Amino acid sequence: MASSTPCFVLSAAQILSRVDELSDILETCVNNGASVSFMSPFNRDKSRPFWLNVAQSVTRGERIVLGAEDAQGALVGAVQLILNQPENQPHRADVAKLLVHTSARRGGVARKLMSELESCAREQGKTLLVLDTATGSGAELFYHNCGWQKVGVIPDYAKMPDGTLTGTTLFYKYL
Repeated sequence: MASSTPCFVLSAAQILSRVDELSDILETCVNNGASVSFMSPFNRDKSRPFWLNVAQSVTRGERIVLGAEDAQGALVGAVQLILNQPENQPHRADVAKLLVHTSARRGGVARKLMSELESCAREQGKTLLVLDTATGSGAELFYHNCGWQKVGVIPDYAKMPDGTLTGTTLFYKYL
């Protein structure tokens, strides 16, 4: 992704119209070992319903989805800001499913998505963001390098796509 190409908010209609691109990103990530709630083998039978549910959640105002395109206009990344929080936590949001297609990794896409996500969170009046990621993953180091604060690790929290157990590392960031 060229540095001048901005990330942008995807409406529910845009998610639906680009569901195949979003599904391809998610499938590529899961099938290459990303721990983002799904097991291998992973295909359209699971990815498409996931994105259809995300679009419904966007329609209800529960989340914001950001996308990133390459120079040709193809989606290569996405991340979600979960706004729907309990009544006593209106100041915070969760970050979910930072996904970058394997063909676009190491080009600044993830950092750009996270920067834009933080801006969106501020616009929504959020002052605290929370996320979790697989312990020992490249994502754990990425979040640390982006200024996120590590809270701790829960061992054997989830399964990797191949079925092996992994811990999850919890992070937060004040805006």
